Amino acid sequence: MTANWEKTGTNEGVLTFEIPAETIKAETDKVFNKVKKNISVPGFRKGKVPRHIFNKQYGEESLYEDALNAALPEAYDNAVKEAGIDPVSQPNIDIKSMEKGQAWVITADVTVKPEVKLGEYKNLTVEKQDREVTEADVEDALKERQERHAELVLKEDAAAEGDTVVIDYEGFLGEEAFEGGKDQNHSLELGSNSFIPGFEEQLVGAKAGEEKDVVVTFPEEYQAEDLAGKEATFKVVVHEVKTKELPELDDEFAKDLDEEVESIDELKEKIRKELEESKKSVADEVVQETAIRQAVDNAEVVELPHVMVHDEVHRQMDLFLNDMQRQGISPEMYYQITGTTEQDLHKQMEEDADVRTKTTLVLEQIIKEENIQATEEEINEEIETLASQYNMDVERVRGLISNDMLTNDIQMKKAMALISDSAVEA
Repeated sequence: MTANWEKTGTNEGVLTFEIPAETIKAETDKVFNKVKKNISVPGFRKGKVPRHIFNKQYGEESLYEDALNAALPEAYDNAVKEAGIDPVSQPNIDIKSMEKGQAWVITADVTVKPEVKLGEYKNLTVEKQDREVTEADVEDALKERQERHAELVLKEDAAAEGDTVVIDYEGFLGEEAFEGGKDQNHSLELGSNSFIPGFEEQLVGAKAGEEKDVVVTFPEEYQAEDLAGKEATFKVVVHEVKTKELPELDDEFAKDLDEEVESIDELKEKIRKELEESKKSVADEVVQETAIRQAVDNAEVVELPHVMVHDEVHRQMDLFLNDMQRQGISPEMYYQITGTTEQDLHKQMEEDADVRTKTTLVLEQIIKEENIQATEEEINEEIETLASQYNMDVERVRGLISNDMLTNDIQMKKAMALISDSAVEA
């Protein structure tokens, strides 16, 4: 086969190729053998009509559409390989000729990957990251655990910030109560900023049994449009005031908190190691992201095809919604909970879609120039990791994800590691 590629734009062109006559004959024979089973012609048993009789009555051309559909995918793939192009979208096919006994001539309008000229991507300089864990960090983390295990106990004194009040409340616009502004026995931590600005501050100093009018103004951007920007009065009854009682930071607390430790000192040491791992992970991620961004900025990509950016938007949407579904949240439920639409999510994913697309192209070019490969062992390890991550059987994961997809993921990770591992922090 002779395939001809003619550029019509920066990343567009026309691919002209042929389907050989022998291929056409083989496919039309297959189609005929399939359709003749359902054809009845006087003088012949059903399914036994000779080919020349069929051609005379129905025309061989009646077989061409199905034959073309069968032969076209492989012919197109072969033409793409012969022309040495890398399409990024489905082709727009046009049939130029389908002459009997001759090769069929096909053209395909194709968008291909743009040319990528790499700049510097090794030994890039990035800002030095802080990986040190101080005593103050450990103490803060320990105090956070202490706060999480605090008990709420009743207090007779006035409520202070950080205390929890148990209240009934009802909101009014003027003399009229508004919908959704009422609750009973609601526990509210003062200073948590979980209520309308100004509400919690007015309950500081309140005591159990006290009734109080709390006057606030709803924010201009408040979600309920009928309340946005309006002044409201909440009639509040304080039933209880509770304060946090913190546990002692001693060996008993440490053992209650973590059965693997025997003392508060062991707990602190374990916390230190966890903080060190976390800080290192965050720092390494920042270095990688910064270095990759530099490598992408240093590269030149000639005109990103719109179809690639469009596909990236929808890929990110699919990834996001699939992640939501793994958490038991359907797309419809997500849109309802967030008060958004599919169009809103599309617009959100459009942000930086061009940068993500360029990043992918640059990494692919690095893979090509560095001849980065994925070994069979690495592919198997990736399958086992995914199986563990999603609590699935290894063989099921192997059946769901192709080796090509796994190979691409591994190559991408290796390319990113190549950039970040060689980066210099200064």
